[in-house]
Order: sequence, then structure tokens, then C-alpha cells
Amino acid sequence: MLPDRIIRHIDRRFGLSSAHPGFLRRSLPPGVSYLHCLGGVAFVLYIALLFTGMLLSFHYVPSEKEAFQSIVKITREVPLGGLVRGMHRWAGHLLIVFIFLHTARVVAHRAYRPPRELNWIAGALLFALVFASGFTGSLLPWDRKAYWVAVVGTGVAGTAPLLGETLLQCVRGGPEVDGGTLLRFYSLHVLWLPFATALLLWAHFHMVKRQGITGGL
Repeated sequence: MLPDRIIRHIDRRFGLSSAHPGFLRRSLPPGVSYLHCLGGVAFVLYIALLFTGMLLSFHYVPSEKEAFQSIVKITREVPLGGLVRGMHRWAGHLLIVFIFLHTARVVAHRAYRPPRELNWIAGALLFALVFASGFTGSLLPWDRKAYWVAVVGTGVAGTAPLLGETLLQCVRGGPEVDGGTLLRFYSLHVLWLPFATALLLWAHFHMVKRQGITGGL
């Protein structure tokens, strides 16, 4: 097949198989099934989110007055904009589903026990980051629903003991929810959260490589 020929040609030029034989060519323990592919599916969905998000960023305007109109323009006027936005939205939903299924598989196979406890912690933090990314992304259209979700969501930070008011102003960028709040959410969504997720993914995959894959029960 043509894709196989292309992959073999690239491999001959870059020598990926010879440079990383322990990662690309290794034996699997007994009991490995398609359930062990749930994390890989989640990673593919994460890549799809990054790619579609970069395309959407060409047209999205993180402004209090222009954010909603830029979303309408993406959906109705930009060629394939509605398709790309739909792919981004559904990839986000499916990512949460597959991470949940992956976590359930890890719990069922008891893969959280030593020596994999740090990998379990990294996975739990990734779960939290994905939810944070979903929350910040849902606010970017900045319509009436997103505004009130931002008011309620940021208000939770204000209930923290001692530092509540400081956290509230830090999250909102001021005492009230306004354009500065939107800009902070946009920065979190496209810069800080993806960067933190990429670091944790590297740690997650590195530990899987070093410790191996857990088989069945």
C-alpha cells in the first residue's frame, strides 16, 4: 500500500526504527487487548484538538465585543469553518469520554499500584487539565450562557478561605467578569493548559516506556 511505502521511505531516511528500537519494537505482556488502546485514542483526539484549535485561532477574536461575532463568522462564512469547529467540539467531548474509559481500565487492572503510582498521579492531573481546558473553551464564544457560566465558575474561587478575594480577582482579572476575564480564559485555553498537558503527557509516556504496559487481570 502507498501509505506503508511512504512510511518505510521516511523511516529509511530518518532511521527512527533503528534509533528507538526499544520504543517502536518491543514485546507486549500477556493479556493486552484493545482496551489498552483507549489511552492511545485519547492521545489522537488531543492531537486533533491541537490541530483544529490552531486553525480556529486564525479567525477567533478574544475580545468582549467581537468574540461571539467571530464564532458566527467561523461557523457561517469561513470555508469549512463549521466543520473544523464541530471537529474541535466533538474531539473535546470524546477526549473526556476516552480518558474516563482509560482511567476505568487502569483501575480495573490495578495499574495504579507501585511502581506505577507516579504514572497514576500524572494521569489524574491530565484528567483535571482536560476538564479545565473544556471549561475555558466553553466560555470562548462569550455569549450570554458563557458569561453567566464564567460568573458562577469564577465565583467558586471566591469562596476559598482566606485567599478567596485574591483568587477571585486573579481569575477574573479584576472585580467583575469582563473582557479581561475572557482574555485570561483564552490565554489559559491556548497557551498554559496545552503546555502543561504536553509536559504531563511526556512524563506519562516516558514512565510507560520505562515501566512497560500492564497486562490483563
